Order: sequence, then C-alpha cells, then structure tokens
Amino acid sequence: MNSQDNANAYWKATLGLLTKVLIIWALVSYGAGILFAPMLNSIQLGGYPLGFWFAQQGSIYIFIALIFYYASAMGKIDRKFGVQED
Repeated sequence: MNSQDNANAYWKATLGLLTKVLIIWALVSYGAGILFAPMLNSIQLGGYPLGFWFAQQGSIYIFIALIFYYASAMGKIDRKFGVQED
C-alpha cells in the first residue's frame, strides 16, 4: 500500500467515525429533545418526563460520552495508520 492509498484509507476511516458521532449527536439533541419528546414524555425519569430530561440534561451526558468515545476511537485509527502522536 503506497502513501496515497494509506492517506485515503485514513481519511475514509476518519470521516466514517465523524459521521457516526454526528448522527448520534443529531438524534440525541434534535431527535430526543424535540422530535421524539412527545413519545418519550410518557416515560418518567427521576420524576420528570424523559423528553424533557433529554432536552435539559441527558443530551449533555451523551455529548460528554461522545467526546471520550471519539478521542478513543480516533486514537485507534491513528495507531492503525501509523500517524499517532508520541
């Protein structure tokens, strides 16, 4: 595999990870907090409707988890393609 093929494969893996993270981010922030809130509100979490909880607190927890997941997965991709920081 030459360096151009390696660079293209690295970029494809990076964009794939970024796409997955952004889809989860959109579903949680816009989907659970706004679009699916009426359906989720039938479920109570800590005495509050689940749709409200996602809009106010749940999305923040998911975003923090996504940051850690992205950093970990990006580190694995970097090591796989030999571009990790030392």
